[in-house]
Amino acid sequence: MDTQHTESRDNHPSRRGFLALAATAGAAAALGGLPAFTASAAPQRPASSPLLSAAAAAKNQLWWQAPASPGSMIQQGLPVGNGRLGALASNAPSSELLTISDATLWTGGLNDTLQSDGQFPYGRDDFGSLTLLAELTVDIPGHDLGSIDNYRRTLDLAQGLVSASYDLSGVTYQRQVFASRPDDVIVLYFSQQGGGTYTGTVSLAGTHGESTTANGTERCASFGASFGNGLKYGAAVTAYSGTGRVAVDGTSISFRGCKDLTVVFSGGTDYAPDAAAGFRDPSVDPERLARTKVLNAARHSASTLLHTHVADFRPLFEQLDINLGTSSTAQRRLDTWQRVQARYRDNVPDPELEAAYLQFGRYLMISGSRGSLPMGLQGPWLDSNDPDWMGDYHTDVNVQMNYWMADRAGLSECFDAFADYCLEQLSSWTDVTRRLFNTPTNRYRNSSGKVAGWAVAFSTNPYGGSGWWWHPGANAWLCQSLFEHYEFTQDRAYLEKIYPLLKGAVEFWEARLVTTTVTDASGASREVLIDDSDWSPEQGPQDAKGITYAQELVWNLFGNYHAATQTLGRDSSYGATVDGLRQRLYLPVVSPTTGWLEEWMSPDNLGETTHRHLSPLIGLFPGDRIRPDDSTPKDILAGATALLTARGMNSYGWSNAWRSLCWSRLKNAEKAYQLVVNNLKPSVNGSNGTAPNLFDIMDMGQGRGIFQIDANFGTPSAIIEMLVYSRPGHLELLPALPDAWAAAGSVSGVGVRGGFVADLRWRNGKVAQVTLKSVGGRDTTVVAGGTSRKVSLEPGQSVTLGSFG
Repeated sequence: MDTQHTESRDNHPSRRGFLALAATAGAAAALGGLPAFTASAAPQRPASSPLLSAAAAAKNQLWWQAPASPGSMIQQGLPVGNGRLGALASNAPSSELLTISDATLWTGGLNDTLQSDGQFPYGRDDFGSLTLLAELTVDIPGHDLGSIDNYRRTLDLAQGLVSASYDLSGVTYQRQVFASRPDDVIVLYFSQQGGGTYTGTVSLAGTHGESTTANGTERCASFGASFGNGLKYGAAVTAYSGTGRVAVDGTSISFRGCKDLTVVFSGGTDYAPDAAAGFRDPSVDPERLARTKVLNAARHSASTLLHTHVADFRPLFEQLDINLGTSSTAQRRLDTWQRVQARYRDNVPDPELEAAYLQFGRYLMISGSRGSLPMGLQGPWLDSNDPDWMGDYHTDVNVQMNYWMADRAGLSECFDAFADYCLEQLSSWTDVTRRLFNTPTNRYRNSSGKVAGWAVAFSTNPYGGSGWWWHPGANAWLCQSLFEHYEFTQDRAYLEKIYPLLKGAVEFWEARLVTTTVTDASGASREVLIDDSDWSPEQGPQDAKGITYAQELVWNLFGNYHAATQTLGRDSSYGATVDGLRQRLYLPVVSPTTGWLEEWMSPDNLGETTHRHLSPLIGLFPGDRIRPDDSTPKDILAGATALLTARGMNSYGWSNAWRSLCWSRLKNAEKAYQLVVNNLKPSVNGSNGTAPNLFDIMDMGQGRGIFQIDANFGTPSAIIEMLVYSRPGHLELLPALPDAWAAAGSVSGVGVRGGFVADLRWRNGKVAQVTLKSVGGRDTTVVAGGTSRKVSLEPGQSVTLGSFG
């Protein structure tokens, strides 16, 4: 959109109103402890257009031939986001609807009054819930779907842009929707070719009973309110055009005879990432700040706002490129939903669609995880105020899976939201643990009577609160994800930052582990350390000791902590003590009854054979202890493989993604690929699979399907792991390349643990060339086709290798 914008005094917010609000915003910005929604300096504007050519943009575009219906926004709405704000756009010609969320718009609080069973309450008022911020509607009478031709809507993944176009009475009408991080607004731009005009109404409505007011001088509609927990929030919208008339009409904004129209929205809360301040910044007036932001943005043309957004978005997206092969001409003619359906119906590989699914996950990551809270079960994309499981942070795979992809897929910057969240919550998590974990009625309490460090429940919120049952292993798993980010980046300052989280988790487990005696197959007895009474997520007995899930996580935690002490030169004596504890940990064995790796310290299967969770296989993925090489005893490897086989190949999307990652680690390319394909199955009437807008749908039964975003990240992670596997000191290329992608392909920008980035090309199933660049790493061994090569680099250096076997 390089359309020239003409300034119009009548159709732009008044300078007086803008300056008055800007002064207030400036005062707020001068204070410390700024929250995610805050006043900011004017962004840098690009000197030239950063927009891709039409041909270049087409490579990463998805498209559809119908708009979303208001009742199916989760399945059909197209997502935009700026890392904090998220919206779903309907693109209906006569009534554009945006359902808009803010990642910080949470009810609830610390939730530190336990129930009689020693567990946490888990409701929308006590624990809290993510909720919708607003609904924005642009009504354009006469543009009914039945009256138009050539309708097309597009999601441009590389530029962060939703667009729609259609013909009506000889005029081509176009609209674009994007969420700008630099300007902290959502923009809708309506244009046309052929002499048409727009006439209609812009309406802003809250979703919690708020009253919208409008200011005729500023031509801005807004609302503000607060929750019972004291969180203040607000939103605002303005509209302008270089032609026609734009004016306030009651509580809405009307427009008449406009050749083009720009609508700008902003909103947010007074949430602050500061436990000491009660997670609030009292200096922020969200409604006033939202008005400031939209009026500031409205001083610029729509093309300027778009260029500023694309200049911010494109560099992140372009950090990874992937080519899994060429799809057929017939496949390319189909729209995105038709291609998803055809892939399942015909069972013919569509490599470009599969690559696009990965890039869609990256698009969601860039749009949903920058500069604010991390993404929970749905990210910032809602269609109501009652998302399932509160849209919270589930700590027994879901929030971890959300961030497996970031470093692997060239988006390390997007991981920061998750790490910062954990750090911001640490003081509250520690306080609550020390006060409440050993409550006598808590079935998971430490039988030693000791408590130290921090722990959380299966669900967490942004107020330091936990919900549902205590989850002892969560701290170790969160720390595994946090430490793995260090392995990718080799960022010592980051390791220093997360060190208190690692140490606190270690201290918790040092106090928790109990000693027991086990007898091995030879009849020899030995003392080992095991987890106290616990629950293997989310099945089996609730008082089992030594569950494999916890044993593997703690083994990994202790090893990572010891490595951190050595790298940072801190707590060396304590690090050695923890390493000694690690050597004494019980590790799982194979059941003589089932032939599986045991989930509990029992030869019996105490749960569901095909259970959705792969908790006992956490040492296979995301861990590295179990590997298909000489480092792992053959019986353990066989037991893990047998258990994974028994779990099956059909489950929820996130569970299939985890299964695919495990099969990739076992180098079974076809099973890993089949699970990716299973997740691309079209969701019909709420069934497991992919919705028309590519969101993953989870079947809740009775025809009800819900959106859960983790599979949209876990499946791309699986695709990358099939192409590149790494651990510090070891990089394996094409460990699980399926036949569908074997002919020829490439991927560039893949993160490698140990501090490298890899660019890879292959042909006929073999590596043709790899370029390895150090982002902090120094030494690793590259393995491909039975050949291994040692590589030594200084940070910033790169090397290109070829001629693998």
